[in-house]
Parts: sequence; C-alpha cells; structure tokens
Amino acid sequence: MSEIREVPLKPAFNQSRQAREAEVMLNHIVDDFIDNPAAMTYFYDLFRHAFIEGAPLDRDGPGIGTTCIQVPEELIYAVGATPVRLCNGAYHYDQVGADFMPAKSCSLVKATLGRLHSEKAVPDVGKLALIVNPTTCDQKKKAAQMMEGMGYEVYDMDLPSAKDNEAAREYWRRVVKQLAARLQKVTGKKLTRQRLREAMAKTSRAQAAFRTLHNFRRKAPSLILGKDVFLVTNAYFFDDIERWSAAVEALNAELAQREAEAFSAVQKKAPRIVFTGSPPIFPNVKLPLLIEEAGGVVVADETCSANRMLYDMTAVDEWLVSHMIESIADKYLKPCTCPIFTRNDDRIRRLLDLVSTFNADGVVYQSFAGCQVYEMEQRSVAEALNKAGIPMLYIETDYSPDDMGQLSTRVEAFLESIKTRKRQARA
Repeated sequence: MSEIREVPLKPAFNQSRQAREAEVMLNHIVDDFIDNPAAMTYFYDLFRHAFIEGAPLDRDGPGIGTTCIQVPEELIYAVGATPVRLCNGAYHYDQVGADFMPAKSCSLVKATLGRLHSEKAVPDVGKLALIVNPTTCDQKKKAAQMMEGMGYEVYDMDLPSAKDNEAAREYWRRVVKQLAARLQKVTGKKLTRQRLREAMAKTSRAQAAFRTLHNFRRKAPSLILGKDVFLVTNAYFFDDIERWSAAVEALNAELAQREAEAFSAVQKKAPRIVFTGSPPIFPNVKLPLLIEEAGGVVVADETCSANRMLYDMTAVDEWLVSHMIESIADKYLKPCTCPIFTRNDDRIRRLLDLVSTFNADGVVYQSFAGCQVYEMEQRSVAEALNKAGIPMLYIETDYSPDDMGQLSTRVEAFLESIKTRKRQARA
C-alpha cells in the first residue's frame, strides 16, 4: 500500500489557477463548517496534497485512466494496474476544454479534456498506459478521438442502449471480456483466478466500508454532512484503494462513537435532501455546499460520483475466471441507473426508495448545461416524485461560479418551502 509523500511544491504550482480554485473550495469545506469529524483530516490532507500542492500520486503498476464508473476496476487491479478516474470538476479545466468542445457542451466532458490537455494537471496521475472510455453519451463518444489527438491510447467500451433483456446482457459480457483481453495485452500480465479473486477482495473491502458509511447517513439527526461524504467518494477516484478503505473504516468508527454519544452534525429540524443528477466532482461541489449552508443536509445521493460508484456488490456463483468476469459484467450493468438507457424505470424506483429509506424531505436534481440525458430525464423523475408527494428542485448549472447567488436564493426558498410543508403537516 502506497503512502502520501511529502514533496516540494512544483515551481509556482500553488499559485496556478487550478490550485487556487481547489484551495478556495477545500478551505470552504474545512473551515466554514464546525464539528468536522477528526477522521476527515485524512481526506482533507489528501486533497490538499494532490490538488493544491501538486504532489504526485503513488500507484502500483501502470495507470489505466477511466472516464466512467462502468469500467470494471476489478479487471484493472487483476492485471497489476491501477484505475484512475479522469472525470474532473475544475472550472479552469472546463475553460481549457472549451477549445475542443462546443460552448454548450457538458462541463464534465470539457473539464476532463482540459485536464488531459494540461501539462501541470491535478491530481498528478503520471503517465497513463491506456484510457478506457465507455460510450455512455454522445459527447464522450466524440471525446475519445480528441483524447487520441492528445497522444493517449484510448479503448472504447460500447454500452448497450438497454439493460433489461438478455441480448443486451450477453452483448455487455462480450464487451467486458474484450476489455479483459486488451488489459492483459497492455500490461503483459495474465488474468488468473487468483489475481482476480484478490482484486475482487480489494474492491469488496472498499464497498463494505462505503455501505457502512452509507447506512450511517440514515441516522436522524445526521451524524455527518453530505459535503464530507462527497469528498470521501471523490477521493476514491485517485487514492490508493487499500489506504482509502482503511480511512473510511476509521471514519465509520468515529461515526459509531458519535451515534453512541447522540451527537448531531445538524439541527434537528434540518431538511433532509436526496441529491441526484449530474455528479458533484471536486472542486465543483457548489450545489451540495449551498444546500448545507442554507441549513439542509444531503443524507443520500443517486450519482455516479458517490452512491452508484460503490454501492453494488458482485455476486459470484462459480470461482472460475470466465464466470467471475460474467459476474463482474452483470454487476456493472444490471443495477446501473444511468440515464443513458432507453428506459430507466430503475432510476425512479431507486430515488423513491432512497427518499423512503433515508426519511428525506425532498430531492435536489442537478443537471449540467449541455448534458442532454439528465436534462431530458428530469421531467419523468419530477412527475414520479410529484405523484408520490415528494418536492423536487431542478437546477441547471455548470462549473462557473457566476450563478452562485441565484442558486443560493433558489436553494434557500426550496428548503423554506419544505419547512413550511412540515409545519403544516404537524398542524
């Protein structure tokens, strides 16, 4: 397991635009909230090292970049490589990426391209042996060729347009097996049963730690703020998996102590919010922060930067390589609630379940301007939530800080409407 190294700063690195952007956001997350869990210090320091000081990240074996949670990381670990999630939340990289994409494109895709194009990129993941790019939207499909133009080797993973039929599942299984073959060719290491089981054990430990954290968020009043949980899950993008798992386990132990002491991280009547839609990715976590600054608390989420990334476990019937790969493929397809599928009733069911299970008072739906699948699906989600009597706030935004004042006003009004509903219900 690698360690976070103390290294000298790169010349003027901490004065660069991306470092200043990250520093402002991290200081806000840490300094402007009271009663941060002591175990969060690990994550605060990790982001300070990686995003502000520009410290290089240690890893075992070659780095395999990924642009989506649909890439089976177990296969990457099993061939002696390390997955690195390349999705980026920096407004600086969004502006750099605008040279490659139309102005109305998704900020996430633009920022990912901008980061890959930049020389002093953060976090510093070093040389990548391959980028695995699932075709989860048209913009990512077209971005692959741009990545290749920057000198990266890119492997596209074609997702089926549906997941609710056997033909789609068989197609996806073949795609995952083809990825396994490509990874073996890139690394020169054979995918054996022992290596795959060891890799699955690593990810299973991480998933178990996350599930425990996830369950602690059910407690009312809340034991931890959503802004910290998003930071924890964002750290999974680039941190050493075993070190990350140990840090989450330490956080869970502290939350268990908080529960025993009846500690509350928020006011008792704080509106409980489920967050969904386009993912909050550091340093762009402005909307969750606005919710909690206004007196709410994000108790659960349905996003690909947190809950969807770590919640689902792999179920294996037979411990043979072919069966294990098929089980891994099923794990990455069957429970997926990404809006890219032609029908996505599972996502609505998942949101309704989260609201019920976490005793939430409302839903905040974020859509990045230019992200057509999330923009289009918000209507059906809103209709389902409205039918169930659950208030929803739809926010279309991007990585720019220019709309902070407007968003703050809308969030405050939404939370106040929830408080009014609750008062009327008690009357």
